[in-house]
Amino acid sequence: MTLQQLRYIIAIDDYRHFGKAAEACGLTQSTLSLMVKKLEEELDVRLFDRDAHPLAPTEIGRKVIDRAKVVLYNVEQISEMTRTEKETLTGPLKIALISTVAPVLVPGFFKYFGENYPSIALQTEEMLTDTIKDKLRKAEVDMGIMTGPVRDVDLLEIPLYHERFLAYVASNNPVYAQESIRMESILEQPVWIIRDGLRQLDPSELKSGEITYDRFFEGGRVGILIQVVNENGGITIIPETHSNFILYSQQNCLRPIVDPVPGRTISLVIRTDYIHEAKLNAVVNAVRRIIPGTLLEGVIRKGYLCL
Repeated sequence: MTLQQLRYIIAIDDYRHFGKAAEACGLTQSTLSLMVKKLEEELDVRLFDRDAHPLAPTEIGRKVIDRAKVVLYNVEQISEMTRTEKETLTGPLKIALISTVAPVLVPGFFKYFGENYPSIALQTEEMLTDTIKDKLRKAEVDMGIMTGPVRDVDLLEIPLYHERFLAYVASNNPVYAQESIRMESILEQPVWIIRDGLRQLDPSELKSGEITYDRFFEGGRVGILIQVVNENGGITIIPETHSNFILYSQQNCLRPIVDPVPGRTISLVIRTDYIHEAKLNAVVNAVRRIIPGTLLEGVIRKGYLCL
């Protein structure tokens, strides 16, 4: 038994004619008759007295049709409930962010939601990537913002923006004189990182595996690394969006990295069963306001997202 079959028998009851009901349902009369026959065989009853003129339900058919109307009404209520829920722009919204994204997005989030959606109670918290994933699975947060790809079958990932990494170089470092720094030059010297504590990553560690930003940062603050380089010399790597936080007097310490150009994609991550479509798009629109358009990923340039 299917919902469509229930719709068919209601249509036949309304029109009291197989041909007219089939036309209203967008079917051929033979197809409609076949679908009703299958339902009658499944229920082991006759739903319509085909000898009556006009066509009429049998006694049991009348009861089945009346019940079918209730079932379809309840189905429509479920659809309406979820549609309304998707469009709701009130209530709590919990967003977890990795620490190197939080200072870029959080201040703008609160401004955007305060101005446009004051009925949303926004709450943000910095967390490690694995913690964000765990809390998403447990539905303890609504959304996560982290470095992609996420590679988790329980979660849906929406790329937000892509940014390069820049080198922040002490003025006494030999590569300071270069307008851009090749990746191989970075791999030849210790690099300040925050991972399992503040330390310098030895060149042998850098060369031992794929260079990803998560190897440099997981829970660290870019500002601390800048201060460490300023005080102790050396080099560190920062996301492009953090360059705006650096003092004007320190901007001349930034260098693009080339051959290759390293970068990362920041993604919005939700559960696969998340239904709050309007809130999702509110967050995406906030990101559009905060992040320069040149960095935005194609997926959020297109407009409204549909779940």
